[in-house]
Amino acid sequence: MDPQQIPLRDLHLPEMVGWWPLAPGWWVVIGLAVVGLVLLLRRLLRKRARSAARRHALRQLNSLVADYERHHDVVAFGAQMSRLLRRAMLAYAPRQEIAGLTGDEWLAWLDRGLEVPQFVNGPGRVLLELPYRDADSAATSLDVYRLVTAVRQRVATPLRSKH
Repeated sequence: MDPQQIPLRDLHLPEMVGWWPLAPGWWVVIGLAVVGLVLLLRRLLRKRARSAARRHALRQLNSLVADYERHHDVVAFGAQMSRLLRRAMLAYAPRQEIAGLTGDEWLAWLDRGLEVPQFVNGPGRVLLELPYRDADSAATSLDVYRLVTAVRQRVATPLRSKH
């Protein structure tokens, strides 16, 4: 028999294996990845929400410093710094814990959690008397930028528990 006459066909290879539909194992991996991403996103959003008061207080502090540099009113600046600290700390801690604190108790509470105390014996001590001083005498004896550094450190440092 003549080889040209034999009814043979070419070799046919099977079709390529497609990537769809995915195997069940891949669906499990995708599901775990989605759950992990959702949990990570939720954690990040909670952390951002907890630090919102801190970011707002630091922006307000920068605004107060800019206002002080324009007007140089030390007494008003001291009163505004005291109000800013009180509002910021009320956002961080329970109201009943700090709302009634005044004087040295308030300064000691502000020092809580700081590595180096800034308020009881530091530059933040002037917050007790600054709003009540004569503007001329206060301007000559106050280092505003040390006070701003102390307040910025307090606002930026997370509170630690007493225990």
